Amino acid sequence: MKSPADPNTSARIPGHTPVPRYRSWAGMALLSQGFRPFFLLAGIWAIVALNLWVHAFAGLIELPTHFDALTWHSHEMLFGYAAAVLAGFLLTAIPNWTGRLPLQGWSLAGLAALWIIGLVAIGFSATLPPVVTALLDLSFLTALLLVALREILAGKNWRNLPLLGALSVLILANALIHAGLDEVGTRLALAVFAVMITLIGGRVVPSFTQNGLAKMGISQRPAPFARFDKLALVAGVIALLGWTVAPAAQVSALLCLLAALLHFGRLSRWQGHRTWREPLLLFLHIGYLWVPVALALFGASVLVPDLVPASVGIHALTAGAIATMTLAVMVRAIKGHTKRALRGDIFTTLMFVVITLAALTRRAVSGRSLHGRPDGLIGPVGAGVSGFRRAQRQDAADPRGLETFRPSREYCLSGFPGAPSGGAAWPGPAIGPAPRDPSPKRDPPARKSVRWGPAA
Repeated sequence: MKSPADPNTSARIPGHTPVPRYRSWAGMALLSQGFRPFFLLAGIWAIVALNLWVHAFAGLIELPTHFDALTWHSHEMLFGYAAAVLAGFLLTAIPNWTGRLPLQGWSLAGLAALWIIGLVAIGFSATLPPVVTALLDLSFLTALLLVALREILAGKNWRNLPLLGALSVLILANALIHAGLDEVGTRLALAVFAVMITLIGGRVVPSFTQNGLAKMGISQRPAPFARFDKLALVAGVIALLGWTVAPAAQVSALLCLLAALLHFGRLSRWQGHRTWREPLLLFLHIGYLWVPVALALFGASVLVPDLVPASVGIHALTAGAIATMTLAVMVRAIKGHTKRALRGDIFTTLMFVVITLAALTRRAVSGRSLHGRPDGLIGPVGAGVSGFRRAQRQDAADPRGLETFRPSREYCLSGFPGAPSGGAAWPGPAIGPAPRDPSPKRDPPARKSVRWGPAA
């Protein structure tokens, strides 16, 4: 019999015959486990896409895409970066859930190729028919859904069927964007990722915290899953659905505030304040914390729009919750599956600190008058670039993708805050209720084919 330390040890699932968790793979290590190609691609694309967005925002380049620059940026962060992290997580976790053989080798390479094809199709969509662009872009998430559905059904892992439902809604959100419903599709995608954080985070955060506190010799433990958790989950789904459909409605605002209160309470039951000695645990709690913060800001942006612009809640969810949780999941998966200690070193801690500071200062930067210059954005992006390069030097098979920073949608809604009257305004679509702005709006330009390279 194989020892428990053997990576090919059998996964014992009640009612199932144990099967090897991994086939013997003699090819590239990159294709041996689902997290390897997708976490690597996510990290690379986060750097490339953010740098392209900064240069497009400054008017230094034009993107050859059918979408305006803001829609392209939002799409690539959600359906490029975040979708790649989601794929890496699911392809690594599903074998543990079902005890079945994972996707490896050329099948895994084919799925990664679909992800790359989707990026290329979106990036050069001005040269392609819209239907072709949509089909190529939707093929990756559709294939991922079919793979996950096959494995979960074959393994009779009914507990994780809701994740497949969330993945299906994510495909719908992408299709809505291709259909021209940019605002609704983007909000729906954000809502899906928020729900996934509450579902998956609601399992892994208290579970990892319990193990960590036990190792630290702390007797207190996170509260077990109970009716209160179910109430918080249901309230969060309803609030996010209301925000997706009617972000400016008072009912949606009140639902978001109620859901924020419940998720604050849920997080407080997990003993997060006792994890300060271990950064990998602490930042899991901080990542989850950004979800109720975003929900509270969604509500406040409707009730007191003069004090809380809509963009603040969006960036709390993206640069805060999604960025922190995806980074935490990647780091733990990489360390665990490469047999490293699940402890945060100085560099890992620094990465989390930079991400958190970027999210906290997001509003401060967006409140400055840049007058068309991205100087205030270069610092966070540069931190992500240097951090990823160092991680790659440490271990070529140990990618740590960073979703570090995004320029504010507030610029795109009403011009640069604090700029003189008549300052430049971005023509992209609003996401959520637009802030009140007495200055006249510019009509959005017609979409046209453009090219990579310096703007004329």
